[in-house]
Amino acid sequence: MGKLLPIVFLVVGLAMGIGARMAFAPAEKITDKADVENKPAKGRDMKSDPGKDDAPATHEYLKLTKQFVVPVVAEDEISALVTMSLSLEVRPGMAEAFYEIEPKLRDRFLQVLFDHANTGGFDGAFTHSDNLAALRTALLEVAKKDLGQDVSQVLIMSVSRQDT
Repeated sequence: MGKLLPIVFLVVGLAMGIGARMAFAPAEKITDKADVENKPAKGRDMKSDPGKDDAPATHEYLKLTKQFVVPVVAEDEISALVTMSLSLEVRPGMAEAFYEIEPKLRDRFLQVLFDHANTGGFDGAFTHSDNLAALRTALLEVAKKDLGQDVSQVLIMSVSRQDT
């Protein structure tokens, strides 16, 4: 009886595995890879896929490579540090020109952020939409000076403040 028990467990386990496979097997089997690629999803026409447009993209998003760290000074001491990640919405094809002047653009953006911090822009409710709108406008002006009218928006991807 002791030698028969492992064989019984093997047969029961095998039967359970086959039963589970049958229960969870897909209802429709597609054998040809071409059928999978050419078969439209139910209720959708392949010609009118809303996720794919034949028109070229109207904007491209370029992320500045590093975060900006801005000290907030109060009474001649650093009272907080603000970190911010920025991206630009530009006309397609601007990536090369953008990355060529990124150091210059980062310098000018930092100056705008320092000015914003020195005028109290990062004090109190600094994430209020009016404060961020003024900051976006100032950053956009600087970006347009360096990249021209190809820049349509400056996007604030993340912002955080750490009090010291």
